[in-house]
Order: sequence, then C-alpha cells, then structure tokens
Amino acid sequence: MRLEKALFILSLSAVIMLSCNTKQNATQDYKDVGSNKNEAFDPSKVTQAQYVTTRDEVQKFIEQQNKVIKDKNFEAWKASLSPEYFAEISSKENLRRISDQPAMKTRRIVLTTAHDYFDHVVVPSRADLRVDEIEFISANRVKAFTLITNKAGEEQRLRLYDLEKIGNSWTIIN
Repeated sequence: MRLEKALFILSLSAVIMLSCNTKQNATQDYKDVGSNKNEAFDPSKVTQAQYVTTRDEVQKFIEQQNKVIKDKNFEAWKASLSPEYFAEISSKENLRRISDQPAMKTRRIVLTTAHDYFDHVVVPSRADLRVDEIEFISANRVKAFTLITNKAGEEQRLRLYDLEKIGNSWTIIN
C-alpha cells in the first residue's frame, strides 16, 4: 500500500512537471532587473548571504504553500500563482493532456477545471515539499529544488517550482 502511494505520488509529480511547460523568452529570464537592463544576469555573482537569505525565504513560502495545499484551499493556492501560469494550468488543452497521462487514466480521472487540477494533481503530490537548493535565474527569479535518492542510490534534483519575487512576495510562475 505504501509503495503504491509512493508510485502514485511520483507519477503525479511527473504529471506536474509535464504540465509546467511555460514558454518564456530565455533572454528575458536572464536579464537582471537591476539598474542596467542591458547587462546579463550573472548567477555566479550571488553572494552566499544572498543565496541563504533567498533560500530561507523560498523555504518559508513553500511551507506556506504546503499548508494551503494540505488545507485544500484552492483560492489561496490560486492567489499564489501568476495569472499567466494559472491561465496555462486552466487551459482545456493542458487539462486534456494531463487527463491523458497514465496515472490519471488508471484512476479514471478527467480534469475539466483548474479546481480539478488542484484536487487531483496538486493536493496528492505537493503537500509536503521541502526546498534543498535554489538556482538563481535572475535577480528576482529562482528555481526551487528538492533532492531525492533514486532506487540506484543516486541523488537527483527535482524541480519544485519556478518562482518570481514581486515586491516582497514570491509568486509561482511555473
């Protein structure tokens, strides 16, 4: 039973990763939002203090998201997403594509709304996440990762979220 649940959660994680195909302009992602917009952002210039502070902020945000998801609070979850990402998740094409995944077909789940996506994909697979590493994409964008050990004993990085800091708040952008 426990193995079956773990396999289901892994399958749903794969579904989420497949659903995270936001088409973004790569050059825009790597531009610094600081004073000189023509200068490319250099992640190697992020100090250890900046890294630790940002990782801690992101971990706190993810812990808040864990609670929102555990409480099955769709509206609070929706509010944490960028409008573009929510539109992508809500699209009929995306919902149909995810519904066609083996993990969903096996359980005869058909997604027709973003709320269905939340109930059947997000809640079962995203309620207990932890951030082990972050990767800076720009001064205000990061990718959050967790580390897992696969069956072969190898450590793997799994991307949890792409996040953007707008003002003092983090937003899920993918």
